[in-house]
Amino acid sequence: MNPIWAIVAIILGVTLYKQFDFQTLQFEKPALAVVYLLTFIASVYFLIKGRKQSTK
Repeated sequence: MNPIWAIVAIILGVTLYKQFDFQTLQFEKPALAVVYLLTFIASVYFLIKGRKQSTK
């Protein structure tokens, strides 16, 4: 299940990076960026949580 979260995190990270305007320091669509960011954080959390459980 870890590869799924890794793929989700990579896709969302790239999407957030592409939508961010570095000249104005704003997102093109702020509401959608919040949804992407929350999902990105959750996927990284589950990825780390799964890795800790597999090492025990």
